[in-house]
Amino acid sequence: MNTIAFIVENRPGVLFKVSNMFRRRGYNIESISVGPLTDRSLARMTVTVEADGRMLRNLIEQLERMVEVVRVKPLDRRRTVMREMALVKLNTADPMAREEALKLVNSHHGLILDIDEMHLVAEVTGTPEEIDRFLEEVRPIGIVELSRTGATALERGSVRL
Repeated sequence: MNTIAFIVENRPGVLFKVSNMFRRRGYNIESISVGPLTDRSLARMTVTVEADGRMLRNLIEQLERMVEVVRVKPLDRRRTVMREMALVKLNTADPMAREEALKLVNSHHGLILDIDEMHLVAEVTGTPEEIDRFLEEVRPIGIVELSRTGATALERGSVRL
């Protein structure tokens, strides 16, 4: 999996143009996160995509040609802090399932956001792999609903995009 970070103009239609460029070239975006910067005229996009070295270079070249894209940088996973958040609603009608769910959420340093007699809503943050592990562990309890943010990332140290 490759992660690409880029700065774009923060205006309507830019997300569509970027995602459409990936579609036209036959690449599936595994995750995407977008948010404005302190200069609200710009936004940072973080995209994860499955691509080999040649395909990744091609994607970066295509992104650099887009008028709305200011800067592009592939991120090296070894030098990157990457996080994702998941909201998970679990079926906890059974008291044993509730107890197991609470234990698993706590073991993954998650938060309980809502709880009633039938369900529990948890927030778990971590690397995409940590989120995947959590979901595998709670699957037997019963995942009722799931929402993932997609990965966001920054390079370690003084390196900037």
